[in-house]
Amino acid sequence: MSHHHDASKPGPSIPLPAIKRLSLYLREVEDLLELGRTTVSSKQLGQALSLTDAQVRKDLGYFGQFGQPGIGYGVSQLATELRRLLGSDQVSNVCVVGVGNIGRALLDHGGFKRKGFHIVAAFDVNDAVVGQTIHGVKVSPMTDLTQVVQGKSVRFGVIAVPAGAAQSVCDQLVRAGVTGLLNFAPKRLQVPAHVSISSVDLAVQLEQLAFQVMLAQRES
Repeated sequence: MSHHHDASKPGPSIPLPAIKRLSLYLREVEDLLELGRTTVSSKQLGQALSLTDAQVRKDLGYFGQFGQPGIGYGVSQLATELRRLLGSDQVSNVCVVGVGNIGRALLDHGGFKRKGFHIVAAFDVNDAVVGQTIHGVKVSPMTDLTQVVQGKSVRFGVIAVPAGAAQSVCDQLVRAGVTGLLNFAPKRLQVPAHVSISSVDLAVQLEQLAFQVMLAQRES
């Protein structure tokens, strides 16, 4: 069986900022779809995301030409293309570890399903929570993590536990075969090279926001 490289998937040649922008394009295009729009120009897409139309054309040009000069892009075709490129046309199973405030909010968040992420499992060490079903997801004990993750083919793990427990939870998820991690614990986690990790540090985000606000005030 020969493995050929699928040129339509974002390869290493596409810069990471462009891949991040694709996700923003997709969100914008999905909004347009809901509004019943059939076409969108690179200029309109650019304005919505504060980018030049040249930048939009360059980003979308990484994947071949599927816009028409003077008409723009077909909204539903563009949505389909972007979902395929970002891999969100495939359903990915996700688990949440830690069912505190952040964990519960994530279980309640309806937006994941639209993007092809299904939260299929949750774990906690607290006996008061284990066994409960929250928004359709049953909370299992940490001791069942490996078995459930492998049984439900979970690809992504969300870490929403206190900082002190985060690394050991991370290790457990990696050992169970999870290859993508989203970390909400305010702690830098070590993962092996084959695992991708993205951290959401709310304090750092606020700090960056405060800095941007300060700069904007200086300029005005």
